[in-house]
Amino acid sequence: MKRPQQGTRLLRATLVTPLSGSLAPFGRACANGLTLWARHAAQLPPPWTGVELDVYDLGSDMAAGLQAALNTRPDILFGPYGSNTMLAMARATQRTIWNHGGATSRLSLPEFPQVINVLSPASTYFVGVLQAVRAFDPVATTVSLFHATTGFGRDVAGGAIKAASELQFKLQSISFKPQQAATMAHTVPDADVLLVVGNFADELAVATPLLTRKWRASAFVGAGVEEVLAPLGKLREGLLGPAQWISTAALEADEGPNVDWFVKNYKKMVGDDPPYPAAQAFAAGLLCARCLRDSGCCEDADQLAAARQLECNTLYGAFRIDPQSGLQAAHQVLIVQWQDGERRVVWPPEQAERPLLVPFNQ
Repeated sequence: MKRPQQGTRLLRATLVTPLSGSLAPFGRACANGLTLWARHAAQLPPPWTGVELDVYDLGSDMAAGLQAALNTRPDILFGPYGSNTMLAMARATQRTIWNHGGATSRLSLPEFPQVINVLSPASTYFVGVLQAVRAFDPVATTVSLFHATTGFGRDVAGGAIKAASELQFKLQSISFKPQQAATMAHTVPDADVLLVVGNFADELAVATPLLTRKWRASAFVGAGVEEVLAPLGKLREGLLGPAQWISTAALEADEGPNVDWFVKNYKKMVGDDPPYPAAQAFAAGLLCARCLRDSGCCEDADQLAAARQLECNTLYGAFRIDPQSGLQAAHQVLIVQWQDGERRVVWPPEQAERPLLVPFNQ
């Protein structure tokens, strides 16, 4: 970004995210999304005339990257991709952080009052799967849940267990430690519905042995992402997964540009279609600018107060902070099913592109 000229005032925004290591592709997508916002969609009120965006890498040395970013005393702080990295950042600073990359439900009140959550919490990831199965397949009554013992795995599992009880499914839960999913896969009991959550490597490792068994419906968290389970080939067909955002199912925006503008301009800037982390980061920028317009101030307390009052729709979806938990309450997780080699949104009904196909491999 260009440095400010005399007589102008730029909003100093900082993104701290992994640009190296295993999360680097997602972190770079976040940086691209925020860069597009800063250059072309910032719509700032006076006295700001533009955005000066700095990006710091958390991938190799999280503490050093964060400290370097904080030392610049930015006006606005955008958090990293990844639940663990976002948690670490929230524990390390009391600065207000726009969280567009960490879906963990632990980033809630009262422990983290300084976090503005843009994403739906991970505890909702399998709720839509079970709702869709209940709506389309009344024969299904039992669920096998295979989940990692990580914080993220327990978060997703906890939401699934609660939803299964509310929807009157009988659920059995089996847990596994990271990197040990493959050795535990044989312990997963037969059921109508299979739910699997772990890191992407563990999910890929157990996909073949589990998906060659008979299930009326099966869902993996990684199935919601375009590339994660691609090595499965045809075995991925019929698989369900959660997605925070898909361009073809975006809602009408009343804040910021629409999805067509975003996709066109992102592709012009980067050369590829925008992945979901880019949309999440871009939306965080739009919401931040809206809070600046509402409050007229970039102080942390004013950003928080404005965000807690805000209700709107961006191309990413609805935004509303739950006053009790501090978690995102309005954004709807999409449930996709792989049909004819493509991700198709099957839930919720108002955004569905195709009906859910069940039972799939009976």
